[in-house]
Amino acid sequence: MTEDSRADRRSPVGEPVVRSDPEVTGERAAEAVGFDPDDPESVAEAAETVARFAAGDVGDEDNVLMLRGAAACAALVRGVGSYKAAAECAGDGVSVAFIRKWARVHDLPQAIRRQVASGRIAPSAAKHVARLGGTDRYLLAWTVIDGDLTVREVRSVASAVNDGADIETAVRETGVDLGHIDLRLPLDTYMKLRRRASNRNAEPGTIAAEALDDYFAADGSE
Repeated sequence: MTEDSRADRRSPVGEPVVRSDPEVTGERAAEAVGFDPDDPESVAEAAETVARFAAGDVGDEDNVLMLRGAAACAALVRGVGSYKAAAECAGDGVSVAFIRKWARVHDLPQAIRRQVASGRIAPSAAKHVARLGGTDRYLLAWTVIDGDLTVREVRSVASAVNDGADIETAVRETGVDLGHIDLRLPLDTYMKLRRRASNRNAEPGTIAAEALDDYFAADGSE
């Protein structure tokens, strides 16, 4: 079974968790449409959505509708069992590559898709983030935001990593220092951080990293 033919979706499809969150999409949360791969009528609706999506009826500037199209691709693949069958179901002009590409965008972790829905990561950039796996896709996604990368730069980094480069080296080629982030702190917190770092002869980032590691360990939700 080839990569083009198998339906290897991992993320659940159905209720639009990200698109229906008003904290992410505001008033448009009420417009969110879900697709159930186990419901023939919903699969048919997904096929129609994919056909319109592939025809260009959804503009690149509408991140929420782009994510709806990605969800429709994912649901259609699962509903009919393969990328090839999904393309045939969607109709003429819809390629296997198109469906696979956008289904993988839907397969991105929720934390990344939230940034796509909010507009901080363009869907055209998300397509290239989705080419990576594991922590690399998180790191590239955050680099897109922190480094304000162009789609061309995102594509270049993804290609380099897929060709064997490590993510840090690939990102460095864009001029971005991976792991660097600017934070605005309340003045009292800022003063305490600076004082603690000075007393320990350490950089503020070291103290902040230790505190965040402790927080994440205690939180246990990651």
